[in-house]
Amino acid sequence: MADRKTALITGASFGIGLELARVFAREGHDLVLVARSADKLRQLASELEKAHGVRSLILAVDLSNPGAAAYVLDQTTRADIDVEILVNNAGFGQYGRFAENDLEECLRQIQLNVTTLTHITRLYLPEMIERKSGRILNVASTAAFQAGPLMAVYYATKAYVLHFSEAIANELQGSGVTVTCLCPGPTATEFQERAKITGIRLTEYGTMDARTVAEDGYRALMAGKTVEISGFKNWMVAQSVRFAPRRMVTAIARRLQEAK
Repeated sequence: MADRKTALITGASFGIGLELARVFAREGHDLVLVARSADKLRQLASELEKAHGVRSLILAVDLSNPGAAAYVLDQTTRADIDVEILVNNAGFGQYGRFAENDLEECLRQIQLNVTTLTHITRLYLPEMIERKSGRILNVASTAAFQAGPLMAVYYATKAYVLHFSEAIANELQGSGVTVTCLCPGPTATEFQERAKITGIRLTEYGTMDARTVAEDGYRALMAGKTVEISGFKNWMVAQSVRFAPRRMVTAIARRLQEAK
């Protein structure tokens, strides 16, 4: 269909990004699917075309590389695709004491979670403003609301995503463009394996499924909501840290991050 709007989703090969792709396809959006694995993206694109008749442009690229955002824009421009919805979902975490963590992994984490997200947003936003139409969904985390010992860099990057999203959402009032920050709590995805946090206390309190988080994010995005904390329990925890002493909050976060 010629009048279909296109959503670009980073980190679309698994977890929340995969489920967001399924939700957007179900709702009739064509897609630009971005992740490192071409095979997984091809499989997903085939699934979505069969199920919903949507078309997908596949971009297999490592978004932790500094030139990745410019490459993505170049490819969508070459394909003559107007990105109506930008979903910055790609990200990863790293567990352990900061002084002992691999430095390259730390810097790649900041590049992906912060720099690439900022870069790609800045590249697509001017066209949205010019069209007076567009939506941006940035996936942060309930980690954004406090410091996180044993995942210091990850928690800090997610705080950046939250505050960046809130600030530009305010700047864009009346422009026709909205920015939504989705803040999930622990979610059952491959993220835990990548970050090596499968045996910590935090996961004892339950995890949400990625489909539920994706549905929450989609609804909030379409409603133009600035911040969406997925799950009532996660909302309660995120709100409670505002009223407790910061050192206490950090100490509790440390305990939850430690091995069972």
